[in-house]
Amino acid sequence: MWFLSCFPYGNLYDLEDKVSTFHIVSTKIRIKYLAGKQNFRLTSDCFIRFGPFGISSSLAVTSGACCSSIMCKHTWIPIFMSLQIIFAKSESNIYMPTDSVSATASTCPTPDPSLNYHPIIGIVSHPGDGASGRLSNATNASYIAASYVKFVESAGARVIPLIYNEPISNLQTKLNLVNGVLFTGGWSKSGLYFDVIEGIFKQVLKKNDAGEHFPLLAICLGFELLTMIISKNNNILEGFSASDQASTLQFRKNINIEETLFQRFPPKLIAKLSTECLVMQNHKYGISPETFQDNTELCSFFKILTTSTDQNNKVYVSTVQSESYPVTAVQWHPEKNAFEWGSSMIPHSDDAIQVTQHVANFFISEARKSFNRPPTKEVLANLIYNYSPTYCGTAGSSDLPLSTLHYRYTIVLYNTVCKHQVAKAHRCTKGT
Repeated sequence: MWFLSCFPYGNLYDLEDKVSTFHIVSTKIRIKYLAGKQNFRLTSDCFIRFGPFGISSSLAVTSGACCSSIMCKHTWIPIFMSLQIIFAKSESNIYMPTDSVSATASTCPTPDPSLNYHPIIGIVSHPGDGASGRLSNATNASYIAASYVKFVESAGARVIPLIYNEPISNLQTKLNLVNGVLFTGGWSKSGLYFDVIEGIFKQVLKKNDAGEHFPLLAICLGFELLTMIISKNNNILEGFSASDQASTLQFRKNINIEETLFQRFPPKLIAKLSTECLVMQNHKYGISPETFQDNTELCSFFKILTTSTDQNNKVYVSTVQSESYPVTAVQWHPEKNAFEWGSSMIPHSDDAIQVTQHVANFFISEARKSFNRPPTKEVLANLIYNYSPTYCGTAGSSDLPLSTLHYRYTIVLYNTVCKHQVAKAHRCTKGT
């Protein structure tokens, strides 16, 4: 609804050339028209309303002429004014780009046949159940923090859980169903878990050497395990005070971020990464730049993109990327900013959420380059959606602060020697 109204001694307009222009000239309204150039003042009794459903007016005109005859003679004025405003309004419409294109024309480009628009990511489960052993007495339980699943899904991919303690033949079958792998955070650095991570990493390299584009993203513990595996030194890590800490990322001098996970970051966000605490750290171990550069295997496989500083001002390597493979490792947690709320230190600003999204987009864009197109039936049979999530945010003993509780998928295997059966799947607690 729109209207024009004139109240006592309201604004004064000059309407000239058949009411084609409006000008404020005093505290009353003067209407001038070409026929006779007579002036009429609309005084305190004037009220004109225009609307899409009609026009109402009340005029008290003073010019020395008969009031009633003048009103009859000039009733066209409010009607003409309303039409002028309607036409002016229609001429100022904002047109969308498609308004100038024929309705029958097709503007949608053909999808790139070289890209996979249904990417699947394998996420390796971690030893323990959803509440660090408190939800179940099963010793063969493992979990995947739901934040990693959401992280992958936010960029347009689905997840197949790679259950670390299931038969190797099952793991191999699942690896042939996915277009990339994610190593999560956690704490296990030895035993079966270490062996499985090493085996999957070798499979990643093998697939890429065979010509398949098969990306790997390693986060926190995943970063540390790759460092140990590639360096062939299980003692290469050292202690750092970076638990529950938001930090900056300091880019190496003269580093080229093209073809890295930072390639799609806006320049302003890249600058803010160096000055604002936009990433979340949660680790007690790491590797210094000096130790990293002194190891020939690490230097030949990875290039350092960023470093960060712990609470004691010790510098550690925080982001690396392979020179020859689509393998990226980060000591920080890109998934936490958008999908975890347990710690007050996790950054949740607009810029921090953009960091999460850009990293996820990069990883999944790499997975789309995989030409692996497994049968749909096999994919559906193995997706994480087959596990019934159960909220258990209050699970655990009373000595576990609620601030540490998050969602997880907890997977308990029975009879792992033969065909495994998933007995439980929870979406539960603490993410690492």
